[in-house]
Order: sequence, then structure tokens, then C-alpha cells
Amino acid sequence: MILHLTTLLVFQLIGEITSRVLGLPLPGPVIAMALLFATLVISPRLAAAITPTTKVLLSHLSLLFVPAGVGVVGHLDRFGSDGFALATAIVGSTALAITAGALTFVGIARLVGTSND
Repeated sequence: MILHLTTLLVFQLIGEITSRVLGLPLPGPVIAMALLFATLVISPRLAAAITPTTKVLLSHLSLLFVPAGVGVVGHLDRFGSDGFALATAIVGSTALAITAGALTFVGIARLVGTSND
């Protein structure tokens, strides 16, 4: 398990270094996930080995939202002055994300040739 966690952290480090050295507007963890995905596609053996560790991490994913909740509580005063703008941004971005996901799903379904009309 330690080796698998180290593998994930090394990918994140590579992503961060790549992002900063090349001055990319893409966050390091996004680059890391793309590199990890490519590596797992190329090496199914690594994918099989790392699966148990990733399942444990995903089962405890809700713990990662605790710092975000603390950050919100720490800035409650901002809701008084910027509450409407924040609510609009949250609702709007959520709607856009759901729309993008649905359209992507429909596009992939058409591309693959499956349809559940």
C-alpha cells in the first residue's frame, strides 16, 4: 500500500513540476491524472496492483471535503457582501458541469453507436 501511495504522489509531483516548469495554465494534479491514466492504460498490471489502494482512498473521499468546509466557515463574513455573486457562480457552474457531462455522454453514446431512446 505504501508503494502504491508513493506512486500516486510521484505522479502528482511530476504533474506539479511539469506545470510549473513549462508555465502551463493547467494545474499540476490535472496533468498528473492524465499521465497516471495513460500509464495505467499502457500497463494493466500496474492498474491491477494499484486498484485496492485506490478503492480505499475513494471510500474515504468525503474526508477531503472537511478542509473546504472549514474554509467556508472561516469566510462566512464574505457571504454577507458577496453572497449573491457566490451563489450565482456555484449554481451556474454546477448547471454548466451537469450540462457538459450530459452532452458528453450523449456524444459518446452516438459515437459508439448505442442509444437508449
